[in-house]
Amino acid sequence: MGHDHEGQRVSRRRLIAGISSLGLGSLIASSGPGVRATALADSRFAGARTCALTPTATQGPFYFDADKIRSDIREDRPGTRLRLAIKVQDTESCEPVNDAVVEIWHCDAAGLYSGAEKESKNDVGAPPSLDDIASDGKSDMADMKPTDGKRYLRGAQVTNAEGIVEFTTIWPGWYPGRTVHIHVMVHVSERRVLSTQLMFDERLNAEVLSKPPYTRREGKRETFNSGDVLFQDGMLLKVTEEDDGYLGTIVLATDSDKDGG
Repeated sequence: MGHDHEGQRVSRRRLIAGISSLGLGSLIASSGPGVRATALADSRFAGARTCALTPTATQGPFYFDADKIRSDIREDRPGTRLRLAIKVQDTESCEPVNDAVVEIWHCDAAGLYSGAEKESKNDVGAPPSLDDIASDGKSDMADMKPTDGKRYLRGAQVTNAEGIVEFTTIWPGWYPGRTVHIHVMVHVSERRVLSTQLMFDERLNAEVLSKPPYTRREGKRETFNSGDVLFQDGMLLKVTEEDDGYLGTIVLATDSDKDGG
């Protein structure tokens, strides 16, 4: 019987290097869908843009290597269930990129980030300005050092042969200055090949955020997709209802060998 590695703390750098040196293949094979996602039917990605380069975006001030290899990142956070299916493709070949590490992180229903609850509570009103962001959507923000031991709503998965990973999370909350979003970073070998953000149709944001626990917070949401400094149409998830929540799908197309092609 295989070992269950769901939730195991594994250094991302070791995980990436393990593709060749630490036998990651055997780790994935023994662990089931908790580490490597099972393939979704291609129909789930119907209508998604595939080969157009995905818009890049700043990683934001609250990124750090959380060392959490898992598909369900909710922990104790309440909120509307959201299943994410992310497919990574190469822009040159339009072929899926397997063995890529996909990390996601986002705030909870109250607008707080794990590992940075104090900082996000204090700084959520200070979104990046256009002057802070280069033309390619990136910024000079460095990885932060976590200031608390919480790791909810953070996790990583390794793409399967179809380039797919799946996560179970909650619909993100909001905070002043930004629209509702999820951060994503894609690593191929030792390289960060894509940093971007995923966003939602405002009709669905309004529907979800009109219910608890999102309605328990103070303040009124004032920044929407149309006024967000980073929003681009290519960041929108394709969202459908699913059981007691939603399924969001997107294809991320990246220059996986970083040769500019």
